[in-house]
Amino acid sequence: MTIIGIDIGFGYTKATDGVKDIVFKSILGEAAEIQFQDELFPKKKQEMFHIRIDGKDFFAGDLAERQSNVRLFTLDQSQFIAQFARVLALVALGNLVNNYDIINLVTGLPVGYYKQYKETLANSLLGEHKYSFVKNNGDTLEKIFTVNKIRIIPQPYGSLLNLFLDDDGKPRNSDLIKQKIGIIDIGFRTTDYVVSDKMQYSERGSKTTDNGIAKAFSVVANKLREKSSVNIELFKLYEALVKGSIKIRGKEYDLTSIKEQVYQQLSNQIVADAERFWVDDWDIDFVIISGGGGVLLDKYITPLIPNSKTAFSPGMDGRFFNVKGYLKYGKSVWFESKE
Repeated sequence: MTIIGIDIGFGYTKATDGVKDIVFKSILGEAAEIQFQDELFPKKKQEMFHIRIDGKDFFAGDLAERQSNVRLFTLDQSQFIAQFARVLALVALGNLVNNYDIINLVTGLPVGYYKQYKETLANSLLGEHKYSFVKNNGDTLEKIFTVNKIRIIPQPYGSLLNLFLDDDGKPRNSDLIKQKIGIIDIGFRTTDYVVSDKMQYSERGSKTTDNGIAKAFSVVANKLREKSSVNIELFKLYEALVKGSIKIRGKEYDLTSIKEQVYQQLSNQIVADAERFWVDDWDIDFVIISGGGGVLLDKYITPLIPNSKTAFSPGMDGRFFNVKGYLKYGKSVWFESKE
């Protein structure tokens, strides 16, 4: 049995089995015939992003961004679950597992969509999967494995579980069992707010808003369009904003000033929402800032929340904070039960 944590996000799909991690942009594209596919500088191990499934071929992630004329990307939750989630998940899983593996899977959904989409997502991932990856030379690599069990939890709980459990799924921070904790999980499209009272979910303090990091990216994209007359896809802005600049048609645009402005504005809104949602939860011991968007906004948000604690440490990829918690939770559940 292989236990895997996977986070199928609007911005990035992330997965880990504890040995290998994979992350790629949550983009699908029409598969194109590529005349030259030899690697000029071959890598030791190349991940597979050309998937053939249900009689259709798709490129995923950077391959779709680089090669597809028609790229598929959505910020609509129902469309994402119906058309994207399964394919993105199978791309990630196929790069992690061996043929005929039996997989137990842990993933999450935003709090506001949890009830509506939990069963749909579970049904799309459970059971046996047969499909192929297409290699650069045109050869196919068949993938066949079974998702035996799946646990879907409210997304931000991944961050709490990552702090609570060690790498073997054993409790390592007993103080969390006694405390009331708020979690602000900032994703690409959504920001989730969860209150965990002695490790018990609180419905009253748990909400989802559309104030994900994509809202800041949209403002930046609009400013760049005004200056360059080019529409920049939102999924292309993550690296540019981390770097602080972007080059469009040979001209470099400094993003430092606009980045500071939009990040601060979005952080102010996120904190204002937290204060509104948690008005009756004045006894929260501390607040965890997490999520891929949390990495970008952490330094703006933490000064606004006196009892906040960052989930990040130097050198870590904050996009994996939830998914590593999912993996630890899976080990806790299935190693204990021997299922």
